[in-house]
Amino acid sequence: MSTENLPQSPEQPTRKPRVAVVFGGRSSEHGISVVTAGAVLSAIDRTKYDVLPIGITQDGRWALTADEPERMAIVDRKQPSVEQLAESGEGGVVLPVDPANREVVYNEPGSVPKALGEVDVVFPMLHGPYGEDGTLQGLLELSGVPYVGSGVLASAVGQDKDYMKRVFTSFGLKVGPYVVIRPREWQQDQSAARKKIVDFAGEHGWPLFVKPARAGSSFGITKVDDLSGLDEAIAEAQRHDPKIIVEALLRGREIECGVLEFEDGPRASVPAEIPPVQSHAFYDFEAKYIDAADGIVPAPLTEEQTAEVRRLAVEAFDAASCEGLVRADFFLTEDGEFVINEINTMPGFTPISMYPRMWRETGVGYAELVDRLIQAALRRSTGLR
Repeated sequence: MSTENLPQSPEQPTRKPRVAVVFGGRSSEHGISVVTAGAVLSAIDRTKYDVLPIGITQDGRWALTADEPERMAIVDRKQPSVEQLAESGEGGVVLPVDPANREVVYNEPGSVPKALGEVDVVFPMLHGPYGEDGTLQGLLELSGVPYVGSGVLASAVGQDKDYMKRVFTSFGLKVGPYVVIRPREWQQDQSAARKKIVDFAGEHGWPLFVKPARAGSSFGITKVDDLSGLDEAIAEAQRHDPKIIVEALLRGREIECGVLEFEDGPRASVPAEIPPVQSHAFYDFEAKYIDAADGIVPAPLTEEQTAEVRRLAVEAFDAASCEGLVRADFFLTEDGEFVINEINTMPGFTPISMYPRMWRETGVGYAELVDRLIQAALRRSTGLR
């Protein structure tokens, strides 16, 4: 029997993928996360994707926020916050915990829960603990929702400068001298912990850099020129993380390189150089985001040096089992050797940040960069891979 003349069911329109941009968070990098999310929201192609902005307040509440990127900028040297953007001071967004259900729900006290629709991919624009460190990634794995960037292990390794350096060393990448003071060491015997640092300085010389082991955006870092500044530097680092890392000064040039996941695997961008910032002791938070210190893109390197640092950046990406994106930071020492300092699995991502600038110079503009990251996340499954 022919079906040619039978009535046909109308085709259902294809739904655009829905991207939840999650930002803010409980770390000291809350404000710059909001700024970054504003740039991403402005760049997402709304003809290709539906967007759901979700902000995490500084006390950990998941808030529904207005889709107003223009309100998510640094103004008069003051950073924005999710609290300023939240549509309610009490309502909360709830992700599903059932991998078979990707519908997000909004709960307001005294009101019936409101379904916000399904989410196909999460773009986590979170920096630091409780977002970049594998905690959010674990939640999304449990929920069965794909997400932009590295998985649980790589995110945790990329956040902890101690274990990051251990991984790099095991893969044959050269790292600079460092020493770690763990919370229990400091709590049990501060004198012994302080002596450990002083002995390290005796071996490698002053100045030293005292840092939180698990923070980013250069928060909590102090350059210490002699013993008199050590206790204050330790206290400042411990304000951000009870585990601290102390690094020796490496004399040389600061070189950065971006890695991006393409369909055929990770590729490296042209590198950039961070020149000494005259008004700052080192490349700290204000130099990066407030005073917008200029990096040199591409870095003035020889062809051989450029090829080498790009190769090493991809090696670092693979060593830590990263996905999506990474910014790899190196020192080019006075004897011509590249020493890796760290990787950032969710690097600064405002249009003036080095990662987008390096890719723009490589031929991938900001909007295309955002799109490629979303597409890479949609290609991957959650779970073991």
